[in-house]
Amino acid sequence: MHTDFERCVRAVQAKDSRFDGWFFTAVLTTRIYCRPGCPVVPPKPENMTFYPSAAAAQQAGFRACKRCRPDASPGSPQWNERADLVARAMRLIADGVVDREGVPGLAARLGYSTRQIERQLLAELGAGPLALARAQRAQTARLLIETSGLPMAEVAFAAGFSSIRTFNDTVREVFALTPSDLRSRARPDQQAAGSLSLRLPYRAPLCPDNLFGHLAATGVPGVEEWRDGAYRRTLRLPRGHGVVSLRPAADHIACRLSLTDWRDLSLAISRCRWLLDLDADPVAVDELLRRDALLAPYVDKAPGRRVPRTVDGAEFAVRVVLGQQVSTAAARTLARRLVEAHGEPVADPEAGNGGGLTRLFPSPEALAALDPAALAMPGTRRATLTGLVAALAAGEVDLGVGADWDRARERLAALPGIGPWSVEAVAMRALGDPDAFLPTDLGVRHAARALGLPATPGALVRHSAAWRPWRAYAVQYLWATGDHPINFLPSNGS
Repeated sequence: MHTDFERCVRAVQAKDSRFDGWFFTAVLTTRIYCRPGCPVVPPKPENMTFYPSAAAAQQAGFRACKRCRPDASPGSPQWNERADLVARAMRLIADGVVDREGVPGLAARLGYSTRQIERQLLAELGAGPLALARAQRAQTARLLIETSGLPMAEVAFAAGFSSIRTFNDTVREVFALTPSDLRSRARPDQQAAGSLSLRLPYRAPLCPDNLFGHLAATGVPGVEEWRDGAYRRTLRLPRGHGVVSLRPAADHIACRLSLTDWRDLSLAISRCRWLLDLDADPVAVDELLRRDALLAPYVDKAPGRRVPRTVDGAEFAVRVVLGQQVSTAAARTLARRLVEAHGEPVADPEAGNGGGLTRLFPSPEALAALDPAALAMPGTRRATLTGLVAALAAGEVDLGVGADWDRARERLAALPGIGPWSVEAVAMRALGDPDAFLPTDLGVRHAARALGLPATPGALVRHSAAWRPWRAYAVQYLWATGDHPINFLPSNGS
């Protein structure tokens, strides 16, 4: 979008926050870059230029606006809508792959040369993978400086910087303030040791009912819980583990993180945003779905429905197999038994206040090493589960955020016992494909009959062509026609 000068100018002059994260406005006279929704008086059009990423603006010598904080914009929805090389690379960079494995590691995961990845990212985003990762480190550093009391040396290494000097130079260059100046301006609130509270922005509108209702209704005891108006769960992270609490608010998601290693902070935030689908463009989704006269009343009633995703694709795939042909309650019971028997124990920071998180969900490697006879489930499903975890542990099936959607579907479908419903459920909630569709799902078929949509899966697929590329969101509106607990925000006590 940044190449359409007139459209960008109109968005800036209207202070249209819907476009935050789509592009960045750089002001030639002040050398400051902003988000489109910046509340200050817009500059003259002749003084504007536009960049596709914060990293590109920083590389061109512009510093972040202190008022609108463009570095904290929601991510561009393009990276969740697309499955091409650039989109996959952006999802992996947000997941911290460049910081942990370098550009060669990114290239290895994508199956392309480093030169080709550099070339395509520069062409579309105006910055290479190192610059994009650096911009992300700067944002993480600012977050820690302003919201925690960690010593600056710990902030530097937690944000991913290799040295204090690089940390200091980057903060001064990006924000035109020293780290100490940033902290003195922010005056961070006192927070419990080992925890951090922050706000996760999103594009309005957002309907929390099905999003948090689904996560709470299908939550695995010990790994997930709904308590005091917040969804809480444990996180398996590269350097340790964590516990997150996510609470819906009027204009943001309140996030509280407790981590055993602060170097996992950026990744934990990225996975929480992915879980709640916070980088979606709900206006574009709802505008298209509203064209279907049968769906329009449900879109108008509760616009902004998101697709509830997962923080771990492999975990979700295992849970899909556990839930095959059983009720939600039975699936939770099976998952709870698996977690209690094979999950790694963790300490809940809120245990003294009634918190009930006790374990991490077992990794594919741990499950692949088990004696199949130890899995208390029917033989057919046991065979399906053991085949799946073996493929996941061996790297034959990639369900990470940077996975190739088509290849993942093909490899899942080739496994015994993994049918079309399971493949599309994983594509929708683990891979994040916005066009994944579940025509054979019982809830979808009930909704189709109630609304007068085609009843057979084949006819429903043909009708759903009008909903593309947002069929995963159409599923959320179809499910909303029922009275299942996934459609309702739980009460504070449940």
